[in-house]
Amino acid sequence: MAANDLTKRPALGQRSASLRRRHLLAALFKACCVGLTAAAVAVLGLLIYQVAADGLPWLDMQFLTNFPSRFAEKAGVKSALFGTLWIVTLTALISLPVGVLAAIYLEDYAPPSRLTRVIEINIANLAGVPSIVYGILGLAIFVRFMGLERSVLAGALTMSLLILPVIIISAKEAIRAVPASIRLAAFAVGATHWQVVRAHVLPAALPGILTGVILALSRAIGETAPLIMIGALTYVAFVPAGPMDEFTALPIQIFNWVSRPQQEFHELAAAGIIVLLVVLLSMNALAVLIRYQGTRK
Repeated sequence: MAANDLTKRPALGQRSASLRRRHLLAALFKACCVGLTAAAVAVLGLLIYQVAADGLPWLDMQFLTNFPSRFAEKAGVKSALFGTLWIVTLTALISLPVGVLAAIYLEDYAPPSRLTRVIEINIANLAGVPSIVYGILGLAIFVRFMGLERSVLAGALTMSLLILPVIIISAKEAIRAVPASIRLAAFAVGATHWQVVRAHVLPAALPGILTGVILALSRAIGETAPLIMIGALTYVAFVPAGPMDEFTALPIQIFNWVSRPQQEFHELAAAGIIVLLVVLLSMNALAVLIRYQGTRK
C-alpha cells in the first residue's frame, strides 16, 4: 500500500499543477476580455461625449425645421431627415418581404441540390461585399437602365440590395432554429405545408427574423457610399413628396458639413450625428418591442 501511495503522489501533484495552470490561463483570458471590452466602451463613450459636447448647443427646433444653408446659423436637417425616413421606410417595405420569402423558400421548400448550395454560398458571400459595389450596381440598373434617376425609389432599391443578404441569412437561421416537433405536430393534424409555415414556423421564428432586420436596417441608415454613387444630392431645399422625387440623407448631409473648413459646420455635423443616432435608436427600440411581444406570444 505504501509503495502504491508513493507512486500516486507525483501523478496527483502533476494534475494539481496542471489544474492551477488552467485556472491561471482562464483568469488571464477573462481579464483580457474585460480589459478590451472596457477599452472599447471607453473609446465609444469618449466619441459620444465629444459629439454631444459639439452638437447639443446647435440642437433645437430650428435645426430640425430648417433646410441646409451656407450660413451655419440658419442651417438645418429637415430635408435630410425626411429623406432618411423615406429611404428607411421604403427599404424596409421592399427588403423585408423579399428576404423573408427567400429564406422560407431556401429553408422549407427548395430541395437539397447543388444549385441550392451554390445559391446559399453566394448569398453568404454577398453579405461581405463592400457597399460601394452595391452603389455601382444601383447606378447601372436602377438609375440608368430603369430610368429612375436620382429618386428616393432608386436609393431604396439600392439599399435593399445591400441588406438583403443579411436579412436572408438571419431569417434562414431563425427558421432553422424552430423545433421540428412544431412542424410535425401541425402536419399530424392535417395542416398543409403553407399553413405550417404561416401559422407555426413564422411566429416562432419572428424574434430571430426581427433581430436580423434590426442589424440590416441599422447598416442601411448609416451608409453613404451607395447613395453618393447613385447621385443623391448634397443640397436639397425641399422635402420629398413621393418616391420619384430627388432626395438627400443624413449621412450625406453630415459628410457635406464635415468636409467644410469652418468650425461651425463641424459642430453642425455633430448635431446631425445626434439626430441620426436618435432615429436609429428609435427604430431599433420599436423593432425590439415588436420582437419582445412576439416572444411573449
